[in-house]
Amino acid sequence: MTAAPASEASVASLSTLMEAAVGAIGGSPREGQSAMAEAVDTAMRGQRHLLVQAGTGTGKSLAYLVPALRHAVTSGRPVVVSTATIALQTQLIRKDLPRIVDALAPHLPRTPTFALLKGRGNYLCRHKMDGGYPVEDPGSLFSEAAVDPASGASERLGDQVRRLRAWAEETETGDRDSLEDPVSDRAWRQVSVLGNQCLGQTCPMVGSCFAERSREIAKEVDVIVTNHALLAIDAFDGHGIIPEHDVVVFDEAHDLTSRVTGAVTEVLVPGMVRGTVRDLRGLGMAATALDDAGDELREALALVPDGRVIGDLPERLADAIEQLRVQARTAHTDAKDAGDEGVVGTAGARKAVRSSLQEIIDVCERLLDPAEDDVVSVSHSPVTGRSSVQVAPLSVALAMRGAILEHRTAVLASATLALGGRFEPPAGEVGLARAARTGVDEVPSREDHGAWAGLDVGSPFAYRRQGILYTAAHLPRPGREGPSIEMLDHLTELVEASHGGALCLFSSRRGAELAAEHVRARLDLPIGVQGEDSMGNLVRDFREDPDTSLFGTLTLWQGVDVAGQACRLVTIDRIPFPRPDDPLTAARQERVDQRGSSGFMAVSVQHAALLMAQGAGRLIRTQEDRGMVAVLDPRLATARYGQVLRAAMPPLWPTQDPRVAVDALRRLSAS
Repeated sequence: MTAAPASEASVASLSTLMEAAVGAIGGSPREGQSAMAEAVDTAMRGQRHLLVQAGTGTGKSLAYLVPALRHAVTSGRPVVVSTATIALQTQLIRKDLPRIVDALAPHLPRTPTFALLKGRGNYLCRHKMDGGYPVEDPGSLFSEAAVDPASGASERLGDQVRRLRAWAEETETGDRDSLEDPVSDRAWRQVSVLGNQCLGQTCPMVGSCFAERSREIAKEVDVIVTNHALLAIDAFDGHGIIPEHDVVVFDEAHDLTSRVTGAVTEVLVPGMVRGTVRDLRGLGMAATALDDAGDELREALALVPDGRVIGDLPERLADAIEQLRVQARTAHTDAKDAGDEGVVGTAGARKAVRSSLQEIIDVCERLLDPAEDDVVSVSHSPVTGRSSVQVAPLSVALAMRGAILEHRTAVLASATLALGGRFEPPAGEVGLARAARTGVDEVPSREDHGAWAGLDVGSPFAYRRQGILYTAAHLPRPGREGPSIEMLDHLTELVEASHGGALCLFSSRRGAELAAEHVRARLDLPIGVQGEDSMGNLVRDFREDPDTSLFGTLTLWQGVDVAGQACRLVTIDRIPFPRPDDPLTAARQERVDQRGSSGFMAVSVQHAALLMAQGAGRLIRTQEDRGMVAVLDPRLATARYGQVLRAAMPPLWPTQDPRVAVDALRRLSAS
C-alpha cells in the first residue's frame, strides 16, 4: 500500500503544482493543458469517468500526471497509468515522471513515488536459469540462427542465450528492456517463463525473483505505469497482479479496445498440441491419445475454408475439438504426478506442461460453447502453412464495464479519440452509456458509477499555417493488385521535390517494399524500409539525416515521433480500411447493419479515420514544424466518406493541385 493520505490543507493547489511542473520541463502555460488538468482533477475527486481529446503538442501526459500524483498523495491510494506502447511507458518512467516528481516534491507533504509494472514474461527467471525448467535442445540452439533485433544481422540462438546468461550475472532488474543488445523472442524464452508457468510462492528462488520484486515495489508507490493488455487480463481474471486502486488513466486510449480485444482472443493451433506432447514425453508420459487428437484437429482444420464460421462449427471440426478437450483434460490430470521428483527441473516442467494443457482445455471449451458475442474464425497461412481456429469477442464493452469501470474512475486520453467531435462512439466501446454523459464541471452522485464527461482541448498548433494536406485526386483508385505505376511515379516525384525527409506510410508490407524498390531505382537518396533493420535503427537514421526517407506500415502510422526538418513530408498510399474479409470487422458491420445504420461507415470508415488521423499526425510535432501530408488515394477527395476522413485529420491547408504540392516541397527543401 502507498503511504497514509495527506490532508488537503497540506497539499498545494492544482494550479500551483501545474506551474511547478511546467517550469521544471522548461515549458510555458498552455490553455488546453490547463483545461485538461482541471477536468482530470475534477474527475478523480468526483469519481466520474472522463474522455479527453488532447491534440499533439498539448502536453497531455503532464496534464494527467500532476492530478494523478496529487490524488495519490491526498487519498493514500495509487493511480494506475496504462499505455498501449512500450515507447510511451519508457517516456513516462524515464523522462516525464522523474522531472515532475522532483518539481512537485517541495509542494507536497512527501515525495511521490512511481514504478513500471509488466507481465512476468518480461523478466528473467532465476529458477529457469538454474535448471528449474526444461529448455530447448542445446543442439538446435547452437546450430540455428535468428535475426538480432539490434542489428538485423543473423546470430546463432546459442550465442544469444550465452549473452543472456552473462547479462543475468550483472543485471539488477532482470527486465528485458534493460538489455543493451536485444535478443530474439526465441532466445528470450530460454530464460523466462509466462505467468501461468510460474511456480509462485513454491519456487525455491522466489526470494530473489525479479518479477516478484517488481510487484512488491508496485504495491508501495503512488503511480503505477502498465499496459492495456496486462491491466485488462488482470481485471477480467482476478490475478491480483496490479495493486488495488480507485483511478486508472488510459493514455493512447484510441487503441484501448483493440488491445483488450487482442488480450481476450483465444487461438487453437495444432502446433500447440505437438509442443505439449513433446513436453509430456519429457516427463515420461506417452501422450499417444493427445497426439492423435492433435493430428485429427490438423486434418479437420484443413477442410474448413478461411474466414468466419457462421453458426455451428463443421461437424468434423467440432468432433476434433471435443476429442482434444477430453484428451487434454485426461493428460492434465495424469501430469499432476508425472516425472521423477529426484530430477532437477521436474516441478517446473510439470507446471509448464499443465499450464499448456489448461490453455488447450480453455480454448476448446470456449470454441464448443462460445458466448453470444463471440466470433469464431479459421485461418490458413500460405506462408507458414499454419492453420488455426480462433474465437474473439465482438465487443468488450460489457466486460470492461463490469470488470473495470464499475470499480474505479477511468480517464481515457488520446490525441485522436473523438473523431468528428463525437465522444459517444469511444464511450460506447468501453461500456459507457450515451445517456450517462454529464458536463465536464458537473459532479455526479456517488452512486452513479457510469457517469462520464467528454472534453476536447484542441491543439496549440496553427495547422493551416504550418502544413499542407495534398490529395492526389488525379491518380487512379487503388486496386487489389498493388500500387499502380502512376502512384509510384508520383510518389517518386514528391520525394525528389522534398529531397528526402519523407515518412511514407503504406497499408501493406508488400506495398512499402515495392515503393521503396521503385524510388531507389530512380533517386539517389537514402531510404530505410521497415523489416530491413531494427525499428530503433531505422527511426534513428531518419531523425538524424535530413535526406533519409522511411517506408513502412502500421508501426510507423502510430509510433514515430520525429520533429523538425527530418520529417517534412508524410505520404499515405491508400485509405487504410480494414480487410473486408476480416471476421471481426465483418461481424461488427453486420450487427450495425441489422440495427438500421451503415456498418461500413460505423466500423470500416471509423477504423480508417483513426489511422488517417494518427498517420497525418506524424507531421506536425512542434510549433516550429512545417511540411506536407500527401494522400495518394483520390477517394479522400471523391468518395462520399472522404469528408468524414478529412474531418478526423489535422486541419492542414488543403490542395488537390500536384504542381502546387511539388513546388511547395521544393521551396521547403531549399529553405
